[in-house]
Amino acid sequence: MIPLKPTSALADLQQYVAEMEKERGFSERDVVQQCLLLGEEVGELFKAVRKSQKMRVATTSVTGSVDEELADVLIYVCAIANRLDISLDEAFRKKEQLNETRTWA
Repeated sequence: MIPLKPTSALADLQQYVAEMEKERGFSERDVVQQCLLLGEEVGELFKAVRKSQKMRVATTSVTGSVDEELADVLIYVCAIANRLDISLDEAFRKKEQLNETRTWA
């Protein structure tokens, strides 16, 4: 698989994830499966943060670093967006336009 360019946009990342899933045999998972797996990855992220902050983590827990777990979360977010034909780039920009109209405390 061709590595993702360092200057790639969010759309490039989504396309990369789509191709990576096909190559690794994950493209048949449905949205519900991907969401459940995302939830597991978020849990692993929380454990990694606890570990990085020197908080107690179960000794039987195998957890990656915070950056690895964040990357896993991003991969699942892209995979879910791909299954729902959502452009994360467009969704992000649209949401930020809405956020700009809000008053923040």
